[in-house]
Amino acid sequence: MTDPHPVTLAAQESSEPHFRAIGLRSWIQEYPCAIRPDIPGLPSYDARYDTQLLNEGDHRNVLDQYRYWSIDSITADLDLQRKKVHKKNKYSVAIENWTHDFNIGSMVRSANAFGAEEVYIVGPHKWNRKGSLMTEKYQHVSYFPTVMQLIENMRKTNPHMRIIAIDNVDGAVPIESYHFAEECLMLFGAEGPGLSQEALHNADDVVYITQCGSVRSINAGAAAAIAMHACASQNFCND
Repeated sequence: MTDPHPVTLAAQESSEPHFRAIGLRSWIQEYPCAIRPDIPGLPSYDARYDTQLLNEGDHRNVLDQYRYWSIDSITADLDLQRKKVHKKNKYSVAIENWTHDFNIGSMVRSANAFGAEEVYIVGPHKWNRKGSLMTEKYQHVSYFPTVMQLIENMRKTNPHMRIIAIDNVDGAVPIESYHFAEECLMLFGAEGPGLSQEALHNADDVVYITQCGSVRSINAGAAAAIAMHACASQNFCND
């Protein structure tokens, strides 16, 4: 057995890092003199608040403005915010045959962060929610067996929606110079093989993320986050 590395020993002895507290304790601990907002009939009553969270505290991965709110109330407010910012642009994202659970969860989490209206999971329905950090509870997620069924449904329900394949293939245009349509659906494939031929052939545009290193592609969840941020920042984050 080898001795621990000196850096490891020094790190263990430093008592770092010191993490800041996240979330709120129970309502009575945080606001001992304030009337609870979940008591019907009182002027302070607010139906958005969850009694259990008020009793036990709220340490979820949510914005401070949503502390103590129920899941349904947060989802409804997010939908309202999306309608406000999507006056000029709205987009959804689709995952084709991803097999790595963390990547799927990561994409759902990024979709929530960057205002995607819907996440479509194409292929196997079952996935591990660990990577999403509970954001799937506030994000609309739907499922399709095949990418062609998804595309055909999009064409039928929203003929104005532009379908964009995100993949590093010949003929793709760089995302830095690409202008996202007012309504679009971005397709992402599995890491390595990328998108299927059906997805590439039936997309309106094919866009790639510029890289400077030696690898052909970056992590699928990271690629999805980059593309969503590009679309969001171009169209409505700066409004």
